[in-house]
Amino acid sequence: MRRALGFVGQLLRAVVILSVIGWGALALHFELPGPRPLVLLTIAAWVLIGGAALIAPWRIRRRTPLKTENAPRKPQRSRAAPTIRLTFTLALIVLVTWWQSLEPRNDRDWAPDVARQLAVERDGDRVTLHNVRDFEWQTPDTATPRWETREYDLSQLDAVDMVVSYWMGPAIAHTLVTFGFADGRHLTFSVEIRRERDEAFSISGGFFKQFELNLIAADENDILRLRSNVRDEDVYLYRVGLSPQARRELFLAYLDEADRLRQSPEFYNTLTSNCTTIVFDMAARIVSGLPKDIRLILSGYLPEYVYDIGGLDTSHSLEFLRSRGYINPRARQIPYTAGSEAFSRAIRDGVPAADGEILHASSP
Repeated sequence: MRRALGFVGQLLRAVVILSVIGWGALALHFELPGPRPLVLLTIAAWVLIGGAALIAPWRIRRRTPLKTENAPRKPQRSRAAPTIRLTFTLALIVLVTWWQSLEPRNDRDWAPDVARQLAVERDGDRVTLHNVRDFEWQTPDTATPRWETREYDLSQLDAVDMVVSYWMGPAIAHTLVTFGFADGRHLTFSVEIRRERDEAFSISGGFFKQFELNLIAADENDILRLRSNVRDEDVYLYRVGLSPQARRELFLAYLDEADRLRQSPEFYNTLTSNCTTIVFDMAARIVSGLPKDIRLILSGYLPEYVYDIGGLDTSHSLEFLRSRGYINPRARQIPYTAGSEAFSRAIRDGVPAADGEILHASSP
């Protein structure tokens, strides 16, 4: 029994050390500055130290007492084991100290599509938004940039839609929220990674402080067209049932989040601080009692979650809402030059409203 417990203890120890070695190697890979050969050399040194700490308890001295009839020879731990453990502990302390020193910033050389942050002015029901994005995309990586200042009247806010864009299988999607106004205009908010100019998105990097967080406010003719027409992602739109007061509070929550990120930059985290979890945190401040669910992490299943809690039209099946909410065929029929309002009307044609009524695209 003691031998079995000892084996389990050693196994758990090995798992912990291997996990620490892996975490440290990835942290250095994604965040250690400097020439790549030097980074790789540092990673190799860290793995070597960790590997030595891992095998130290099982190392046997070259010279052990000869086996006798009354005293069988037993494995003896290396005299170097304490030194190896100390070296690994000190290296880990240095690594963690360096990791904790990494701070998010707002002054890097950003990629053009996330180069600016939303700025807000408020005057009662009227809000003025600076740096609203309205790019004309030619390819997934090239666009004609356009940043605008827009004014909105919150008393005219009359709809909220959830948009889910699938880019990597059924479980992983990007979540956007778009607000509609009585004058036919729409504004979309999207929590996005803030990449530097030479960076590309990485799910793994999102666990290791590779990206800051940014809140983009954009025209639908930019941010939804990019996903449906240019990146060829599968994009679905669902009308969310919120009271006028809840719609207003959710819109203001986005503005508060934009102000917060301007004042206090934050790292994006693939698991805990992403396009879905942040929206949930804002919604939970408005609608009390929202349950936490694995579908908040596996965001491709977010429509099922919102349907189950009564946030979508339940007079129709979710499959019906999904089939009607698939915007790609309608989006591809509208050229960019037709304008934002034409695009917004087209993608909603046939989508059920929160009360079950089917929306239809009508001429302005």
